Amino acid sequence: YVDVTFGGGGHSREILNRLNDEGELYGFDQDADAEKNIPADSRFVFVRSNFRYLYNFMRYHGVAGEVDGLLADLGVSSHHFDDKDRGFSFRFDGDLDMRMNKRAGLTAADIVNTYEEERLANIFYLYGELKNSRKLASVIVKARNGQAIRTIGEFLEVIKPLFGREREKKELAKVFQALRIEVNQEMEALKEMLLAATEALKPGGRLVVITYHSLEDRMVKNIMKTGNVEGKAETDFFGNLQTPFRLVNNKVIVPDEAEIERNPRSRSAKLRIAEKK
Repeated sequence: YVDVTFGGGGHSREILNRLNDEGELYGFDQDADAEKNIPADSRFVFVRSNFRYLYNFMRYHGVAGEVDGLLADLGVSSHHFDDKDRGFSFRFDGDLDMRMNKRAGLTAADIVNTYEEERLANIFYLYGELKNSRKLASVIVKARNGQAIRTIGEFLEVIKPLFGREREKKELAKVFQALRIEVNQEMEALKEMLLAATEALKPGGRLVVITYHSLEDRMVKNIMKTGNVEGKAETDFFGNLQTPFRLVNNKVIVPDEAEIERNPRSRSAKLRIAEKK
């Protein structure tokens, strides 16, 4: 089995509780902080890597094409939101960072200060679904011309006037989501992981994915229904849909009210399951 979003290790511990002595679980995480949560269990193998390299590591460990089940929980962990030094939340001041892997890549500050106005607008529109994306990009570019925007406090000072008080938190969450997705190249990584999963799973193996926003959910739905993230249906000579998966739940699974009350962040979660043919 593979948990491609190891994080705090909660899902991995539950999987290990259900594995027999012959079972193996591979946990992927690129965040060094996740290593603190590695269980002391000989059946567990930690892979310090982005899940986009799933197939390479499965091949390295000699289990490519033999995986019985793969779980991906695409939500950002509360640990990231609650750590003021990581820059994921607008609740704290600190460096505008947002990197899952602190050893590599551009920070959110790099993006805010160097991307052209049109590119910034596209990010806020595509990844944050913000209707005022162009105005937002314009205001950021004007502000940075005077002085570089390096901290969350400086960034909020620039963008907060664009949002009404009643919707401020929701809109700011969308801005930060858009930047986080761009910083960590989440859409590209997800696409690569989903395609790799179709190769890594064995016939009868299950792909289980929890999504939190429409862009990633669309990709997951498409790969499960058509075998590609674009959702292009390919048929054989007789008109039968050519796809590597069979849907286990035709209707998406969402949390009930009791779960939402326990964990408000689960409100937007969608669970999809497919079985490799």
